[in-house]
Order: sequence, then C-alpha cells, then structure tokens
Amino acid sequence: MGKSLAYKILEKHLIHGTLTPGSEIAIKIDQTLTQDSTGTMVYLQLEAMKVDKIKTDLSVAYIDHNTLQSGFENADDHAFIQSSALKHGVIYSKPGGGICHQVHLERFAKPGTTLIGSDSHTPTCGGIGSIAIGAGGLDVAIGMAQGIYFLTMPKVFKVELTGSLSNFVNGKDVILKVLQELSVKGGVGYIMEYGGPGVKSLSVTDRATICNMGAELGATTSIFPSDENTKDYLRRHDRLEDYQELSADEDAHYDKVIHINMSDLSPMTALPFSPDNVVSIQETLKDKVKVDQVVIGSCTNSSYSDMMKVAAILKGKHVHPDVSLSIAPGSSNILRLLSENGALATLISSGARILESACGPCIGMGQAPRSGAVSLRSFNRNFLGRDGGVDSQVYLVSPETAAASAVAGYLVDPQDLDLKFVFEEPESYGKVDHYFIIPNEKHSKQDVQMGPNIKPFPIGQALTQDIVGKVLLKTKDNVTTDDIVPSNAKMLPYRSNIPHLADFTFKTLVSNFKERAESNDGGIIVGGDNYGQGSSREHAALVPLHLGVKSVIVKSFARIHRSNLINSGIMPLVFKDYEDYNKIDEFDELEVINLVKGVEKDTEFTVLNKTKGYEFTTIFDGSDRERDILKVGGYLNFASKGDWGFEKA
Repeated sequence: MGKSLAYKILEKHLIHGTLTPGSEIAIKIDQTLTQDSTGTMVYLQLEAMKVDKIKTDLSVAYIDHNTLQSGFENADDHAFIQSSALKHGVIYSKPGGGICHQVHLERFAKPGTTLIGSDSHTPTCGGIGSIAIGAGGLDVAIGMAQGIYFLTMPKVFKVELTGSLSNFVNGKDVILKVLQELSVKGGVGYIMEYGGPGVKSLSVTDRATICNMGAELGATTSIFPSDENTKDYLRRHDRLEDYQELSADEDAHYDKVIHINMSDLSPMTALPFSPDNVVSIQETLKDKVKVDQVVIGSCTNSSYSDMMKVAAILKGKHVHPDVSLSIAPGSSNILRLLSENGALATLISSGARILESACGPCIGMGQAPRSGAVSLRSFNRNFLGRDGGVDSQVYLVSPETAAASAVAGYLVDPQDLDLKFVFEEPESYGKVDHYFIIPNEKHSKQDVQMGPNIKPFPIGQALTQDIVGKVLLKTKDNVTTDDIVPSNAKMLPYRSNIPHLADFTFKTLVSNFKERAESNDGGIIVGGDNYGQGSSREHAALVPLHLGVKSVIVKSFARIHRSNLINSGIMPLVFKDYEDYNKIDEFDELEVINLVKGVEKDTEFTVLNKTKGYEFTTIFDGSDRERDILKVGGYLNFASKGDWGFEKA
C-alpha cells in the first residue's frame, strides 16, 4: 500500500513515536513563524527558557497584526519582539512588510519542509507542499529552542479534485464548498491532502487560499503536492533552488475521501456567523443582500493574482455610493508591483481605500463597520463581533465577488459580469528586502527592550490536590477563542498584559466572568462541542489560568486550544456521556476525584457534582508527556527539566 504525501514528509521528519493515527509523535521542525498578536508571549517564553540560539533552519518574527499604533503599547511590543528575536537569531519582519503567511509563502516556505507558527492559519504554506501547522505560542517557542514539535498523529483525508475553475471562481469557493460539505468540525483529527487531476489547474496562491481556510475545518493542516505549478511559482520568485517534486503514491492509503468537481462550482458565500454556513450566491442570495462595506485582503485572499482580478473588475467603474471599499494587499512586494503596473491607480480611481499590507480588519484592527451593517470580506472567519462591530453581519466571499458587489451595492455573482479576465503572471515578481532585519553577531549582545505594558505571564503550579471548584460558566457549542479573549483594536494592544485582558474574559458571553472567578477563588468551565475553535492564541488559556480556572470539561475540544490548556497546566476533560452536560448548571460545585493519582495513567476520571449529589465520568486520553506536563503545572516547567524521554537527533 502506498503512502500519502503528508505521511512521507512526516516520516522523513519523525524523531519519536510511530505514525499511527491517534498516537503522539515528535517531529523535527525546519522553520517557525510568529506574529505580534501571539509573538510577545512566544519571546517572553523564549527568554524564560534562557535560550542562547534557536535550533531551526529558519525562524521569522512578523509584525502584521497590531500595526495600528494609537498608543505606546503596540510599538513597545514590537521593540521587545525585535530585540528578543534578533538576539536569538530570528529574522525580524517590520510593520508594513506584509502578512506573515503571504510573505512566508513568497520568500521562505519550501516543499517538503516542516513549519509551525503561532497562528492558526500557518497551513497556508501547505499550498507550496510544506507540512505547516498552527500551534500555541509555547509550542512554537519550544520548537525554536529545541527544534522539535509534538502532535497527535492525524489521519489523512483526501480531497479529490477534478475539473477546473470557471472564470471568476476562486480557490476561496473551493474551500467554502469543502466547508459546506464537512462543517467546521469535519477536519478534526485529519490532515487534508488535495489530489486528483484538478490540482494541476490550480495556481499556488489558490492552493494557499484553500490550505489557509482548512483551519476552519478544524484540520491539523492541509497540503498540496509540489509540481510544475510550484516550480513555476518558485522560479518567478527567484527561488528555483528550493523546488523539489513531491506527490503521494498512486496507491496511497487515505482514511476518508471526498470528491469535488471544480467545474461545477459557482461563487459561494459563508453567511453570518460561521465559515461553514455556506450557500451558492446564484442559487440563494443574488441581488437580495444590500451591502454597506466590502473589505478585500487578509492572509486568505491578498495575493498578487487576487489584487489584479479585483483591479480588472474595478477598472473604469466606481464603488457604489452606499459602500465603503477597503483593500489591503498581502505584502509590500505586491503593493510595489501594483504601483508599478498601474493597478494601484485603478483601485484608487474606483474609490477604494488602500490599507497597509497587514492583517488589519481581519482581526478587528480597524475598519469596523457601522451598527447593523452588512460587510462582505475576503477573509477566513466571520464570528460575531470579530470585525469590531456589535451587531454587524459578515459574509465571507472571494475577492472577485467582493469587488463586483462593491460596485453593484448588492451581493452579486461576478460570473454575471460582461468581462473576460485572463491573468498573466509577471515573469519575475522581484522582491522588497528592506522590511527585513537579518540577525547578526552584534544583536546577540544587545539588551532586550521591555516596555511598561509587558507583564509577566502566569505559570501553572504542580498538582498537589484534587480539583474542586464551582462551574463559573457553562457554554454552548463552537465557543471560539474570540469569545474567551476578545480580539479587536481595543484588546490587541494588551496581548502582553494578561492581567488587563482578564477584565474582558468571555465578554461576548457574560459580563462578569472575572468577578465570578475572583469571588469563587477560580473554578471550572463547562462547554459544548468544538470548544476553543478559531485562533491559536494561547491567551485563551493563559487568561483563565490567571483567573484560577483549574479544569475545562466539554463535549469536545478544538485541537490547538486543548494543547494550550495542557501547556498552561489546566486539565482538559471530555464528557464520556453527553447527557451529563445537560445536568450541570452554572455554580454547581464539582470535584474531580483522585486526579493526582489518576493523572499518572487513568483515562477515565470520576467527577462528583457536590451540589446535586451525583457522579459522572469524564475522559482524558492524553499521552505520557501530556500527563507529565500537567503534573508539573505546564509545558514551561516541564521543558525546564530537559527530560524528553528519548534522544533527539
């Protein structure tokens, strides 16, 4: 039986364990990336580990999230990240250089390599044939310090692509179709591997768009083969030496398979407030939704080809008077190309607002719509409140749909346009180097700059007793990390200040979580399915840790958040019987019985509802390493011991 592409790359990088689905493995990490929303914690943790030099082939610290400098806080964080990164041998990408995933795809990602990033959309680089995984900040810090990453070996889910995309149908529509078919939980426990005859018709940037939004499936990562399209992309970016052909064996084994005929696809949209709430525009919503705002960009759809298609649609036209259109190219190099070829003038002449090459509106950093507005965005998430609004409705669409709708004033199908667009790639994309600072020997001797907004992060305590606490909050399904720690222009400057962020914990769900935690000396959170979906930010574990949360008991966890809870020393438990979830009320007092002894080896843990006088069973199916981490109170405590239980290569 043949091997999948994902299996081949993991096999080559395997340090410990066996590639058996469900078992824990350790792999060698070639590259890492961080961004400034999560990066401050990464470099604080790197400092705490007293690391001299990183052990990856390449690591890059991007500044792309908190670029709106309305106070000193963001600039101070940037200075800290720059000084710490360069001290440790990490390339620093200055504000304005571009969105981490787009820039990394252009400049650094290589077929056949491994990459982890402190951002859930790191799988973008799977579009070039890399195993690229989003992880919590501490996992990335240890990846840099030790060159190693632990994960549960996923199964492999093949997406068999046939046909080719019609004019004005984007890679975005492919992944929206997959989300429609599988839901935001459909990829949990899987690597999504794309194959089939349709692959050869997809550009690397369309592939990257598809891999980017694989994060919304809950997948560990997504990957495409490395082929002639990959070779051509690298050649045009002056990186032909990084090319290698990579593909799955013809008789490769897959645990699941789904078939998508791209010739049948039409422009799609994800309705508020979930990326899997997907419908066909032509069949369902055409000309029925009045649009107030359109924003084009983000790590999902900000490539040069996306921008050129938008410019072609807007050429000779103007944005509807009732619509605000903002456009953010994905990198400084793309912005340079648009300015040189005249496309930037076309965008400006249409009435578009040109934003910095950064994440910006995608993470609530500016461009919040007016109250009650409909906002079309070429982004990856449309959770309630993520755009900075209170009651606005965000629809996820392709850049082509966004541009056509900005002109019409309504959500329209761009295939109805009387326009035949043929995209011609530049022979050479060139490059902009002056946003990068490359570390050298003098940087290793410089002091780290730490401003007054940067506060110590909480560190868990070793287990000494069983967990007893009140249920501080009971949530429904699909609670996001945005719900746990809101992400918007007001909150982002405080990513390095856990005590301040604690004031806003669960603000989208309840108004007084902090008061509940403080008045009850911490406690327990109870949740539904897919708890902690969304961003990789470990703040969603660190803030509850700061407030004394000892355990989270849910129906199921999102992958990265579960890891972040363990890394922080918070016990993640899953209901054995979902009916037990229904019996619990907020402020019931729970006790996890025999936790200290059970964490050594038990899979099932009995929980006593002391308020109602009954017991129920929960599951912790963790590895020996995860159990050891919980025993000592978190990954940082565990890593400081330096005992990994095996010899690293």
